[in-house]
Amino acid sequence: MKDKRKVILTCSVCLSRNYSTNRNNNSAKRIELMKYCPKCNKHTLHKETK
Repeated sequence: MKDKRKVILTCSVCLSRNYSTNRNNNSAKRIELMKYCPKCNKHTLHKETK
């Protein structure tokens, strides 16, 4: 069985959905990563969406 699920990461500044990744099902916290946003043209905080 798979213990991972696909999630979408959204820029916290412009709210564009730029990245998708996999994460473990058993973690309770949402993923927050510093990623490059092409719309903002800089590195910003990207958060996992529902």
